[in-house]
Amino acid sequence: MEKITTDICIVGAGPVGLFAVFEAGLLKMRCHVVDALPVVGGQLAEIYPKKPIYDIPGFPSILAGELVENLMKQIEPFHPSFTLGERVEKLDKQEDGSFIVHTSEGTAIACKVVVIAGGLGSFEPRKPAIASLESYEGKGVTYMVRDPEQFRSKRVVLAGGGDSALDWAIYLAGIAEELTLIHRGSTFRGAPESAEKVLSMAEEGQIKLLLKSTVTDVQGDGKLDAVTVLIDNETEYQIETDYFIPLFGLVPKLGPLEHWDLELEKGAIVVNTLDYSTNIPGVYAIGDINTYPGKLKLILCGFHESALMAQSAYNIIYPDKKFVLKYTTVNGIQELS
Repeated sequence: MEKITTDICIVGAGPVGLFAVFEAGLLKMRCHVVDALPVVGGQLAEIYPKKPIYDIPGFPSILAGELVENLMKQIEPFHPSFTLGERVEKLDKQEDGSFIVHTSEGTAIACKVVVIAGGLGSFEPRKPAIASLESYEGKGVTYMVRDPEQFRSKRVVLAGGGDSALDWAIYLAGIAEELTLIHRGSTFRGAPESAEKVLSMAEEGQIKLLLKSTVTDVQGDGKLDAVTVLIDNETEYQIETDYFIPLFGLVPKLGPLEHWDLELEKGAIVVNTLDYSTNIPGVYAIGDINTYPGKLKLILCGFHESALMAQSAYNIIYPDKKFVLKYTTVNGIQELS
């Protein structure tokens, strides 16, 4: 079991969680960020990295993925640490008022403040309706690509028509022994340049492409060894494979947070707008996961909530110090050593 000690544990590595690292860093507070996704950026990175965003101050237009990159550069001076690909499961409050946050993989984060910046909640994969699919999870069926090397020299079947499916098809084609991309439509939903690349690779024989096709069954003896594909609602076709990766997007769910004794309203966490604290002292909620009168689910609102949260958290981390607002134009950015 890995044990990590920090000032603030931030649950959620989306844009609001990343900006919270910046606001905390300005006040000399260390942060450790946990996210169930294998990459930082939340929805921006996983669902629509190439989608333009128009309401970030100072940027008439910025791609979602570029915004994540900029946020990561902005927090570099504060050296945050990350636990990715692990879902937060349990919150234990200690006698001294501090917390231990436990993840699905056994990581324990000791901290004085917990900040929930989980967006719409923890993201879980949208699974296709295949009767025996779950029995092969971890045995050839996976819903995310965490380590591409896992698929080196293996036979891989991908399913999906969005950016994630296209990007991984292009990337894994150079790693897998054989790669097949299956899409139920005749055109792709992803970026046009990615779609053109996939079509070109299919023509050159680098990947196998089956359009207007659906995986209807999975087979194997304790481990996946084949999938059945229905082509054009007429012909069944079996493909021998080592891995099946359906990439049909992610579904947000509050998950284990529902059992943390937080005050909830319609699936969101109720907060005090004075500092975005929850009903549990030392636990804050910022971004789309919280609710209050007049709430707007906008990234820029989450940025504002991060700033007020950090000022309040400072009083918990440094109870004997008086908070003094210092403008970065005067004080600059001082690295945490």
